[in-house]
Amino acid sequence: MRIGLVVNPDAGLGGRLGFKGSDGRAAEARAAGAEDRAGPRMAQALDALQTLLQGSLNRTDAHVTLVGWEGRMGGSWVNTGSSHLVFEPIGTTPETTSDEETLSLVRNLVDAKVEAIVYAGGDGTTRDIVKALEEIGAEAQEIPLVGVPGGVKMHSGCFATTPKAAAEVVLAFILGDLRCAITEVMDLDEDVYQQGVWKVRMYGEAWTPSSPRFMQGAKEQVERSSEVDTIEGLANHVQTLLVDQPDLMVVWGSGGTLRRIGQHVDIELTLLGIDVQGPEENGARALHGDLNEQQLIEVLSKHVNEDGTPRPRLLLLSPMGGQGFLIGRGNLQLSPNVLRIIGNDNILGVATPAKLIGLSAVRIDTGDSALDEEFQVKRFIKILQGFRTTRLIRIEEA
Repeated sequence: MRIGLVVNPDAGLGGRLGFKGSDGRAAEARAAGAEDRAGPRMAQALDALQTLLQGSLNRTDAHVTLVGWEGRMGGSWVNTGSSHLVFEPIGTTPETTSDEETLSLVRNLVDAKVEAIVYAGGDGTTRDIVKALEEIGAEAQEIPLVGVPGGVKMHSGCFATTPKAAAEVVLAFILGDLRCAITEVMDLDEDVYQQGVWKVRMYGEAWTPSSPRFMQGAKEQVERSSEVDTIEGLANHVQTLLVDQPDLMVVWGSGGTLRRIGQHVDIELTLLGIDVQGPEENGARALHGDLNEQQLIEVLSKHVNEDGTPRPRLLLLSPMGGQGFLIGRGNLQLSPNVLRIIGNDNILGVATPAKLIGLSAVRIDTGDSALDEEFQVKRFIKILQGFRTTRLIRIEEA
């Protein structure tokens, strides 16, 4: 099978720096020390695919030809170590890249008669690919897409849950085990976000292999105005923790649910950022707003006793509606290094009943396989759903 390969080399660069996206800020992110995210994630997916193609699951002895540009938008991330996976270059990545290069590459892939497109990036990359397919015509729009999560924002339904899951989806598609379905292409409406509103818009549709286990589905906004009392109850629970534990440092995750809880405890939280509420000192708690990875490490590392042992800390996270991600979507500042400092026993999920209706499990994609395995060993995580009311919810297998 011929599969097109697209990597947005700038996607995800701003995640750990606290950027809310990398569009137009790639040079700034690299200057600040950001490292490639989308490319290495694609390499993980392709390595996993190669292993699957060589294993017993490849019951028809299928072979894959990856078609794409040499360089950072494709060939740099391919390790063709067997005859089951080969790379066919149809061009070379330019020295500088933008959305125009993505559009051009997709046109080249369609001309090269690919049967599916695997790409690494975020929602912006998805929109660019769908735009190119729409411009080419109806037949091109039927080419299935499988996204390897490599951006900061990933609300669209054509992303696999992890790079390894993307490989599983591609193999199942090749073997004919998955049918394709139309999914929504979503992205944050940045115009209204500038006004302090978090709204995810639908920008189009795409065909993608349908796999509830390995594909994340589209972001849903499930909060309801009727849940005002529930939000207040959640806030009262958090306020009780703060009163009972003056030495507690709270790391607030992103999202509308936590922001509304913050308003009830008289703090103004960043809508898409990570904030830290320090321990009580002289009757008040300092709030460190919109911190990037290094700033989080610095603040958390100082919250220790004289003998170096950690003082109490708590990370509050709200799962993404419809997808169930606690970690790995929109909160890349919570890097593996940050999470290890916090400790996975000091994480508390927070969700309203409406959000929990569609969640049988939560998903965690830290970007570090060893840390992901530590969460898998835990199997369950606590979710606060009301005042002094928690439930255990399963952590989805990677």
